[in-house]
Amino acid sequence: MRISSAIALVGLAATTLMAGVRAESDVIDLTAKNFAASVGDEKIMLVEFFAPWCGHCKALAPEYEIAATQLKEHGIPIAKVDCTVETDLCQEQGVQGYPTLKVFREGTPSDYQGARKADAIVSYLKKQNLPPVSDVTAETLEAFSKSDKVVIVGVLPKDDERREELERIAKIYRDDYVFGVIESSDEVASGSGVVLYKQFDEGKNVLDGAFDAESLVEFIKENSVPTMDEIGPNNYARYMDSGLPLAYFFFATPEQKAQYSAEIEAVAKTFKGKMNFAYIDASKFGAHAANINLKEQWPAFGVQNVVTGAKFPLDQEGELTIERMQKLADDVLAGTVEPSVKSEAAPESNDGPVKVVVATTYAEIVENNKDKDVLIEFYAPWCGHCKNLAPIYEELGEAYKGSNIVIAKLDATANDLPSSVPFGIQGFPTIKFRKAGAAVDEYIDYNGNRSKEDFIEFLNENATDKFEVKVSEEKPVVAEDIEHDEL
Repeated sequence: MRISSAIALVGLAATTLMAGVRAESDVIDLTAKNFAASVGDEKIMLVEFFAPWCGHCKALAPEYEIAATQLKEHGIPIAKVDCTVETDLCQEQGVQGYPTLKVFREGTPSDYQGARKADAIVSYLKKQNLPPVSDVTAETLEAFSKSDKVVIVGVLPKDDERREELERIAKIYRDDYVFGVIESSDEVASGSGVVLYKQFDEGKNVLDGAFDAESLVEFIKENSVPTMDEIGPNNYARYMDSGLPLAYFFFATPEQKAQYSAEIEAVAKTFKGKMNFAYIDASKFGAHAANINLKEQWPAFGVQNVVTGAKFPLDQEGELTIERMQKLADDVLAGTVEPSVKSEAAPESNDGPVKVVVATTYAEIVENNKDKDVLIEFYAPWCGHCKNLAPIYEELGEAYKGSNIVIAKLDATANDLPSSVPFGIQGFPTIKFRKAGAAVDEYIDYNGNRSKEDFIEFLNENATDKFEVKVSEEKPVVAEDIEHDEL
């Protein structure tokens, strides 16, 4: 199952040149009174929507402050909104969990897609503040090529139509890379192409000659990830976006890493462009081993298909050798090894109002159900919002007993999903609806309030066969409308 584990994203900052700034902070406090004017007046501004009790928000706070101070030097303000005070404003902005980070360009919002560390926030906002493609000259090329970890420069004459293609690709990937264009460069023998400058491995790669959008994107993804790097919050998304299988080497101590590094890095080079390899510090991210069905027993090795979510843990009973690691990687690429599937035992009795789904019964109850629609909640036992939803969900199941609608739930921490499932679980609860006999990748997201009445209204609108359930006209009790636990 593709759980984007807690190696994930998000951050914020500000300027002292605006009203509402506390003397000791460079983060701007926004309220309903000054929000529209503040975000509308700035070319770019980052805003955090938070709750004081939120653990993730508390963890972000010091990183946000550092980023705010650094970004002030570049004229980029960052701000925050307390959603326990400004509830209407946060609902207007579509906030469904904390923290929510949005980038505003003269008042128009987009989701922040970076990591929640100060350096990642600063890098992300600096990229966002640049034009999609910067004009580069022979005099500025050296400095520009070192302006970020990965910098992509198109070498194209002024009248070359591929400049438009480069601009289009840059707009899509501007969150991740810095793009520029220069009329000529000695790096490209044919006179046109693309140079990818990077602060690792061989330092640069050249795409010489003709290219189209597809070959350019493939070139960028293949060369923008180091042959072997330590994975963490700042680079996790880049590995996921590459589309290549990812081989993890878990180490608990510097000595364990050093013991294997020379051999595993040599192997990683032979898989360049076919599979990415990464170190992962088990003392920080050991819990991620469970996402590959590995025990917390170090060192360890496993491979994950980042597209399908399929997991291939290396058996931890035997000695961990470079030969065994290389063979697993070869077998994964060759398709000669079956993925590991984690599943709870199916319940002996499953006649309750809410049908319990596990990995081994998912296809039968959900995917291959030709007769009944299915509303399924993906939950975690520790999730407070899931606990609040539980009695409401039970009532919903009772209401639809005897209908052609199955109300179901799956513990997403204890069960993998089939590789055919077209989505990942980004937070809890995640709720999806699937019509009877739908195509394998056809699901409808449930994004409404978590009241019985709102669920009924949704099912009335989307069910294949209508089933009369009376909706109360009283104001419904809602299970924390805008709350959502992250992974």
